[in-house]
Amino acid sequence: MNSNTAFDVVLLGEPLVEISTTQPFAHGTSSVLGVSGDVVNAGAAAAAAGASVALVARVSNDELGDAVCARIRSLGIDDTYVRRVDGQQGAYFLHIDPLGQRQFSYARTGSVGSGLDVSDVPADVLAAAGAVLGSGITAALSDSARRALAFAAKNASTFVYDPNFRPRLTTAAESVNFLREIAPHCSVVVPSAPGEIDDLLGITDPQAAASRLMEWGAKAVAVTQGSEGITVVTGDDVRFQPSVPAPAVVDQTGAGDVFAGTLTARIALGDSLLDATALAASAASLSVGGRGGTGLIASLDEVRAHRDRLAV
Repeated sequence: MNSNTAFDVVLLGEPLVEISTTQPFAHGTSSVLGVSGDVVNAGAAAAAAGASVALVARVSNDELGDAVCARIRSLGIDDTYVRRVDGQQGAYFLHIDPLGQRQFSYARTGSVGSGLDVSDVPADVLAAAGAVLGSGITAALSDSARRALAFAAKNASTFVYDPNFRPRLTTAAESVNFLREIAPHCSVVVPSAPGEIDDLLGITDPQAAASRLMEWGAKAVAVTQGSEGITVVTGDDVRFQPSVPAPAVVDQTGAGDVFAGTLTARIALGDSLLDATALAASAASLSVGGRGGTGLIASLDEVRAHRDRLAV
């Protein structure tokens, strides 16, 4: 594949059909059909943060795939490198309770998206991009998807990686092995604490976890700690970014993806890591006020205004 177009942000992964309900899963339960998945949520946030965004993925060659691509484009994501393939479109079912907590059930085994391969990845587009964002979810989909993501990490000028560990998709050992493989190519790693760093590294302290990842080769680490804030480590410099309180909590789906997408976009557009982290925290805080992974993707002006409230 060849292209003369340079994007600020390129993402790799699997878009999913989202079927969400506020009631427990049962026959006759009413639901809302949407399009989500970590790459869609992150890509939407990156576009809203001012970046030009392209997605590398496989989507089913049917009516569901049509709906997925239409939604991707409506979110400001370029689908030039979304390959249409005959087969099953990945989907998931989501139950949201009144406190915004979630229960997931996935239907993605053998999906067209899990067939993502190195042959789908345009190396010249990666090299020209301001930044490439990858996720542990993509790496966990299949051996071919893992190879594609490793190829992206090695060919990107700036690579941001969200470990996004999901025990239903992979094991901690497999996730750690892949993380160690690509760490030397990571400009920033964005793990979460306390659960994820404990599961993957056996460490609960964010600064210690960042040090371990940098020993493996990562240039910088931003450890998200929910309402407690974010620990940002670059070289010997350790900074703490306070959390931005959410105005409303409807659904926490995709908040971490919104954080990663916003951070990647702002780095690609020239912000410092600390400034990008502050905006990303604000975007994630607003995102939980909407239903579904892309139910509330705030504009850059809204994100900045929300961030600035913290200083008042």
